[in-house]
Amino acid sequence: MSRALVLFAHPCPESFSAALHKRVVERLRTSGWEVDDCDLNAEGFSPVLTEAERRGYHEVGPNIAPVAGYVERLRAADALVMVFPVWNFGYPAILKGFLDRVFLPGVSFRLENGRVKPNLTHIRKLAAVTTYGGTRMRALLVGDPPRKCVTRAVWHVCRPEKMRYLALYDMNRATEDRRHAFLDRVDREMAAF
Repeated sequence: MSRALVLFAHPCPESFSAALHKRVVERLRTSGWEVDDCDLNAEGFSPVLTEAERRGYHEVGPNIAPVAGYVERLRAADALVMVFPVWNFGYPAILKGFLDRVFLPGVSFRLENGRVKPNLTHIRKLAAVTTYGGTRMRALLVGDPPRKCVTRAVWHVCRPEKMRYLALYDMNRATEDRRHAFLDRVDREMAAF
């Protein structure tokens, strides 16, 4: 059975992001995936890269100790699905901290002659499910950093066979019909994932 690691980053259980998270997990499970549901807030993940962690960042092996459990979960995954809202044109701090602390040398990448080489190539499928408060045009005007981080940086260290970036823009004005339509789209995409 294939295993999907779902990274969820929103502190409020009544949020639309939480509804998206629930839909992702349910659809993956009914489609035959074993789901490792990692709710970063509920698990109390600390996003702060400490001074000691930064100093030992490049010591492959020992650098894993503070986050070993999360590294094991990442290494066990065949797919990675990130569910998060876009805040201030970036990831929520807890998700950014996860990438800072867990996507380490020797874990997500290796350095060869100063170049980053992918090290999560066992992750065959990568997806992001997200919402933006503003319009797509507003996101484009600032370069849409979250989309680029997922589709370029995270993609690069995984090199997945399948990549999906599902975004609901203009959430601040999204009607109930638009939200339901997006939930249905996420459902269809996860069913085909």
